[in-house]
This record gives sequence, structure tokens and C-alpha cells, in this order.
Amino acid sequence: MKTINYNNQKATPSKVVCIGRNYVEHIKELNNETPDTMVVFNKPNSAITDKLYFISEDTRFEGEICFLIKNKKINGVGFGLDLTKADIQNKIKTKGLPWERAKAFDNSAVLGEFVSFDGDIKKLRLELFINDELIQFANYDLMIYKPNNMIEEIKTFMTLEDGDIIMSGTPKGVGNYKLEDKFVGKIFCEDNLLVESSWIVC
Repeated sequence: MKTINYNNQKATPSKVVCIGRNYVEHIKELNNETPDTMVVFNKPNSAITDKLYFISEDTRFEGEICFLIKNKKINGVGFGLDLTKADIQNKIKTKGLPWERAKAFDNSAVLGEFVSFDGDIKKLRLELFINDELIQFANYDLMIYKPNNMIEEIKTFMTLEDGDIIMSGTPKGVGNYKLEDKFVGKIFCEDNLLVESSWIVC
């Protein structure tokens, strides 16, 4: 089973639960419809990696604030990348088919370090830099569905195990990437940097 680093120890998520279409501007940039209910999909444990691989020219990065679950509530926070095979997703969306081929493939859940968090969740924000340029920015206020709403909705149909990860959705600014691009993802609480993760595309 794949593991992540949490407070300098190993944790084993049984799954990564992803929230789709959770930022208005991201919905607009991909010309998607605004959903009536929360969009939820899973990445399996086999999708987890701590490396950022070049998958294909059509593979898209999506930076996200990620939450680690313990005792059915948020216990930690980290930065993650939801990789998406965009061409495949566009084809299966038009047919109303499941997203797994585009979203749940091996190495599609790129997860950095996680740290404990018991602060004010309303003050969290994300910054993603690629080759030293700010590409994505997100915060609590921009989310359509807030973290506690996510947990309550997921719990109506799925058990959250200790160590599971919730990827809370991506803001505008997603795109393709190439070999040797440098990614730096940061999670802040107000002006306090909680955790930073970096990758060179290989």
C-alpha cells in the first residue's frame, strides 16, 4: 500500500476522496456546468505518489488544499496535485461515463508533506508556483463547498477511514506541464506558512 508523510511519520490512506468543480472561476475556465450537488469521486491508494511524473502532453495539473482525516474529522493539511488526462476526460464526460480512466490512474494523486492542523480553517489558502511564477491561488472563501460540508456529505454514503485524504477542489489556473518544470505548492493559515512541497517533473 502507498503511504504519505504526516508529521514525519508514514500514514496509509485507503483512498483519496476528491471534490470536483468547487471553485466558480475554475468551472468557467473549463466551460463546465455548475453542479446542483457536490461532485465527488475517488482515487485509489494505487494512485498515490510523492513524485510528479510526466504522463502525456494532454495531462493537466490541478493544485489543491488537501485534508488528512482522523476520527472522522480534519486532523492534518497538505498540498496535492490532482492529475487529469484531459482528452480522455472530455470524451467520457460527453458520454456520461465514469471518470476513473482520466482521474484514477497510477501516479495521479501527487501528495506532498502533511502537518497537523487545528487552527481556523477559514483562514487557509493555497499558492502554486510553476517555474517561480504564481499559477494558482485558492482560499476558504472561494470554495463553493466548505471543508466541513465536504465531510458531512461524504459521510452520507462512504466511510472515511483514518489516514484518508480529501482533495478539496482546484481553483482557476490549471494547465498542462512538461519535463523539468519546477512545482512549489504552499499552504498558509493567514500569513503563516504551514507546509511547502516541491517537485521537478520527471
